[in-house]
Amino acid sequence: MTAAFFSSSVSEPFVAFAPAHLAALALFAIAAVLLFAFRRAIRARPKCAFALRMTLLGALAASEAALNIWYAARGVWNARFTLPLELCSLMLLAAVLMLITRSRFLAGLVFFAGIGGALQALITPNLAYAYPHFRFVQFFVAHAAIILSALYMVWIERFRPTWRTVPTVMLSLNVIALAVYLLDRLLDANYMFLRGKPDTPSVLDLFGDYPWYILAEEALALLTFALLHVLFFVLPDALRRLRDR
Repeated sequence: MTAAFFSSSVSEPFVAFAPAHLAALALFAIAAVLLFAFRRAIRARPKCAFALRMTLLGALAASEAALNIWYAARGVWNARFTLPLELCSLMLLAAVLMLITRSRFLAGLVFFAGIGGALQALITPNLAYAYPHFRFVQFFVAHAAIILSALYMVWIERFRPTWRTVPTVMLSLNVIALAVYLLDRLLDANYMFLRGKPDTPSVLDLFGDYPWYILAEEALALLTFALLHVLFFVLPDALRRLRDR
């Protein structure tokens, strides 16, 4: 059982929206709802907030460390494929630093780019292994923890971006993408899918061939960031003003 759990061979391929995938999405949704429901109680108890922050930090760090140990132990580590240069891998590292430092800049980056990227990854995973493989568990824990860490900063630490945060994050993301693209060329890799689409179905399939889908990604990212800002900040403020009249 343990050998199969950590195996590098694909005995059963991942199937999108199979029961295990839906269950993982449901568990993530429940965790997000509970975080929102108990946000005031957690804020009122600094020790509880600290424990939650450390739990999220531990989940992020442990998932990334376990993945790299698995790469090395199974002999599949390869600079072309396994460096932490995908968007969600970079956002995971940013989330770790954010939780340690409580940086507002990193909070903006993780809130917009982290939630946008990780949510897409949860819905359309670029994943080969089905449950109960280690990679399935690690994938969903890591991506869920990225989003929950961003929500922690908003709901517990009361991080509040402005509209100016959106172009700042877009600029930062493009600087990151340029650096990753140069590394892609150097390594003959395809991190962040900057030189081709993923092999598994994804939202990129809707946006044409290379390089046009990259331009569509820019527009989608901007739309996603704007929508996140409206849903989490503009709309609640408007509802609060109506309620207080």
